[in-house]
Amino acid sequence: MAGLPPPSFLPLAGHPVRWGLLSELARSDRTVGELCVLLERPQNLVSYHLGRLRSELVVTRRRSAADGRDSYYTLDLHRCTELLAAAGVALHPGLRLSPTQRKPSAASGDRRARLLFLCTGNSARSQMAEALARRLGGGVVEAYSAGSHPKPLHPNAVRVMRARGTDIDGRRSKHLSEFSEQRFEHVVSLCDRVREVCPEFPGRPNLVHWSIPDPAREGDNDEATYPAFERTADELADRIRFLLELIAHASSHRDG
Repeated sequence: MAGLPPPSFLPLAGHPVRWGLLSELARSDRTVGELCVLLERPQNLVSYHLGRLRSELVVTRRRSAADGRDSYYTLDLHRCTELLAAAGVALHPGLRLSPTQRKPSAASGDRRARLLFLCTGNSARSQMAEALARRLGGGVVEAYSAGSHPKPLHPNAVRVMRARGTDIDGRRSKHLSEFSEQRFEHVVSLCDRVREVCPEFPGRPNLVHWSIPDPAREGDNDEATYPAFERTADELADRIRFLLELIAHASSHRDG
């Protein structure tokens, strides 16, 4: 065993530029230009290391819905979990990861963390995210949603959430201006277009971008788009679970 090379994730993540990319993408989806500014590195170097991360399926890329010439890069946190777990077991079986899902704690008496999810129409992605955050947060986070150009709730959003045990039928679509004077700990934009018009919110909340395609655009009718709504709901649930872990971690440090 001593002669075996280290697991591939260790040298992959151990490079300073790649570690910087992983750290930034763990917080928010980013474009190459944004990553260059954040890491203070030239584009050719950043693009090269993004290519290395993509080849290991740690990072994925999606074309921007706001500007088709640009792309957003996303960190696959589940893939990172698998690779880190495998690296631990390779060193010693006692290092096997046993992840536990924590939720933000309200025991300290602090007010609940307030989350705002934004998309263009507030008809699907943000409504689903709001409902998922309320359910997965166990009542200790406050979740809201809005859009830059509100339109009626999409029937597939209602259908896919009902299949997951949550009824959002009859919920009102809201313009983001309704919340522009309110304070939030986290503001999450779910589409590339709304990110471009997101206003500044009081209190300097943590701004997060998740570049998630509009599922309603992936077919000609409701039946054709339903699988896309299922994929969107699954992706939102995964990302929200990781966001809740981040909130729980911050809460435990604050209370400690």
